[in-house]
Amino acid sequence: MLAGRENGRDTSVRAPTLGPRAAEAPALRCYRPRMAIRRAHGNLVLSDAPVSAATLELERDGYTVLCGVLDAHAIDRLSREIAAVFEAVDEPDPQFRHQMLNRGAACQDAVGHPAILEAIEPLLGDDCHVIANTAWRNAPMFGGQGWHCDAGPHVPRPEGVPWDDRIPYPVFAVAAHLLLRDCTRPCGPTAVVPGSHRSGRLPPADRKDDPDLTYDGRPPALLEGRAGDVLLFVSDVWHRGLPAEPAGTGRFFLQAHYARRDIAQRLKPSCEAHQLSPESLARIASPRERLLLGLHERHFYDG
Repeated sequence: MLAGRENGRDTSVRAPTLGPRAAEAPALRCYRPRMAIRRAHGNLVLSDAPVSAATLELERDGYTVLCGVLDAHAIDRLSREIAAVFEAVDEPDPQFRHQMLNRGAACQDAVGHPAILEAIEPLLGDDCHVIANTAWRNAPMFGGQGWHCDAGPHVPRPEGVPWDDRIPYPVFAVAAHLLLRDCTRPCGPTAVVPGSHRSGRLPPADRKDDPDLTYDGRPPALLEGRAGDVLLFVSDVWHRGLPAEPAGTGRFFLQAHYARRDIAQRLKPSCEAHQLSPESLARIASPRERLLLGLHERHFYDG
């Protein structure tokens, strides 16, 4: 754990819990410090500015945990605001509420926390933006998910074609889970396969529920944390919500997805938020034309 405190709060980066075969993982290859990116005159350029340990872990491993980002007051304020939205707003899936920064000031404040931006901006650019913001309230017996990545891989490539480590691996989107309740193994935490965001591939379809899935010899890591911690992972990393165990108390967190400026916001589905005139909509003559003009079906990130 890398220690740190800010205004009396623990801001250290804690190593996540490794999966059951962590002891068998080979020694990690040595990665040189990466060059950050920033926006200059509308373009992305490399920057040699120093970056945090969390940023290095995100680029290298695909995930990191920021400890104690939210204090007790912020946790209480967020929890109350989100609970009120769950009561007031109906959605098809009772576990989720979307567009949270549109629904309350506490959520809007939380997604701009400096500790989060410090970790992600060197990878996404200092003009990155929130593309989705969803509250999760999973039942104690959360059923879990299969291994997947969100909308990626953004740089697909075939198996057997290695990435040149002289080139910083591009990150296009990062997910943040702002924990409002402790999340330990019985609660069904998110698991990630370290380094898999660098594979350029989807998880193997025939192993979507395999707890021992590895990439480059590295077993899964469990992103456990305490209320106030923030879990960060790259959208391309292979990840899943694990099935909860009998002692679980459910998961409660605010999720935010951050992306490069070039990736469109998805707080609302494109059928509700688009740039087409009524006349243009009326002229659409085919499903392909709908997509061409930006009217997409709901998928990853869409509110």
